[in-house]
Amino acid sequence: MSDYIVRATAANAEIRAFAATTKEMVEYSRSIHETSPIVTAALGRLLTAGAMMGSMMKGDRDLLTIQIVGDGPVGELLVTANAKAEVKGYAKVPDVMLPPNYFGKLDVGGAVGRGFLRVIKDLGMKEPYSGQTELVSGEIAEDLTYYFATSEQVPSSVGLGVLMNKDNTVAQAGGFIIQVMPFASEETLDKLEERLKNMKSVTTLLSEGNTPEEILKQILGEMDIEYMTTLPTGYHCDCSRDRVERALISLGAEELEDMIRDGQDIETNCQFCNRHYVFTPEDLARIKDRVRR
Repeated sequence: MSDYIVRATAANAEIRAFAATTKEMVEYSRSIHETSPIVTAALGRLLTAGAMMGSMMKGDRDLLTIQIVGDGPVGELLVTANAKAEVKGYAKVPDVMLPPNYFGKLDVGGAVGRGFLRVIKDLGMKEPYSGQTELVSGEIAEDLTYYFATSEQVPSSVGLGVLMNKDNTVAQAGGFIIQVMPFASEETLDKLEERLKNMKSVTTLLSEGNTPEEILKQILGEMDIEYMTTLPTGYHCDCSRDRVERALISLGAEELEDMIRDGQDIETNCQFCNRHYVFTPEDLARIKDRVRR
């Protein structure tokens, strides 16, 4: 498989870990949204995190939404994922351009700015779970690390990266999430902290040819890693003409009749995949007949 996630445990299940390679997913997102390099990096990081967090859910119909709203020029990033690690997302402003940051890297933090991160999990309950934290850097990985610790009370380390080619296509993309269980020993915590301190960046590891399994080995070292499962991941939008028709039906016969009288085509655009759906007045009349039934 190309893009995939590996799930593992280590240190007698005191640690659970996820790592992913997502180059094709992020490149596909870049191509359909025509994002600038800095927005490709920001949205690509969030898509990668969303895929791994989606894979943590158990129910076939469980849905995860991650929303980042900041005062930077990108405005908002939104990603949704399911338990199959299928993800989709968009940036409110896709063409942001900024000079490199202090380290000569893409200034994702500057593009996102200050604001909040919200995670919504629809697990089929009466009300979805929702957690929200402030952005600590706008760099995505640090913000999710803070979210896990603060909102879910799970000490975690999140690493995310997107590397761009000179022609603005995606060279590498991927990430990891390492989480410490409540019963973890101090010895395990100390070992993990030391390993993370000396870690290379995600994109460096991927550029060196490391697989997600090898990335986890780099992090967890001699902590008895047990690889559990691998899961393919990719960009997937489930919009369709039929779904748009159902949305139009929900408007009711009276509003549809007003649209028909206008005599103009109605065009809708999916924010996640940029597909266009056009409905002529004749199409609207047919849809209105379905309302009457």
